[in-house]
Amino acid sequence: MSNTGRKYLFLFSLFLITVLSACAARLSGIATTPAVRLEQFPAGSLENPIIDSNMSLSDALRKYAPFEFKKRQRIIDLLYYSFDGKIHKGQLVIDERLIGDIREVFRVAFESKFPITSVIPISHDRFFKDGKWNEDDLSMLANNTSAFNYRLVTGGKSLSRHAYGFAIDINPVQNPYIKADIILPAGAVYDTSKPGTLSLDFPVVQTFLRLGWTWGGNWKSLKDYQHFEKVLK
Repeated sequence: MSNTGRKYLFLFSLFLITVLSACAARLSGIATTPAVRLEQFPAGSLENPIIDSNMSLSDALRKYAPFEFKKRQRIIDLLYYSFDGKIHKGQLVIDERLIGDIREVFRVAFESKFPITSVIPISHDRFFKDGKWNEDDLSMLANNTSAFNYRLVTGGKSLSRHAYGFAIDINPVQNPYIKADIILPAGAVYDTSKPGTLSLDFPVVQTFLRLGWTWGGNWKSLKDYQHFEKVLK
């Protein structure tokens, strides 16, 4: 090899060593940088929401229902402000074809900081009592927001829209079911001046209506202010 060749080989080797050394330094820096931990963010922040529900789909569907009612159900994670002013993460079980609608409604609720107590599937242990899952009462008393629930309509013998994953109930305590002298949950008062209460001009209600849902607050024979439904074929 000529002297010129040796010179170029030496310079190339020196260049390669310099590049590799720089890469090693970068990799070393990455390896020694501490990982970002959720604990570094305050509980109830966007980066570290308070977890209200963290169920699998199979657990969320363990409450009895025939397969044909379960097969289209999906569980989705949702963020919302609760009444403590902090950001929470809950879960909703809904027909897969309505997921987009629900995400849009919760986006509007989140942006307007509309408070929602909790969003927990009805089959959660919290609503299990005396060896069975309560149809709806315990969830309503807890002011819990839920959707899929294989049960009959209130006071009737036909299946509820909830049995198909076609309906959602939001903040039952602020938005009760009222028919004559029947109020559910017991003791609830509908007062549109209170936080978490739904009214016709509120963005959450308007978003549901824009997406083709029906609101129980518009019904004539009774009022079900918590209830929204969209019937699919």
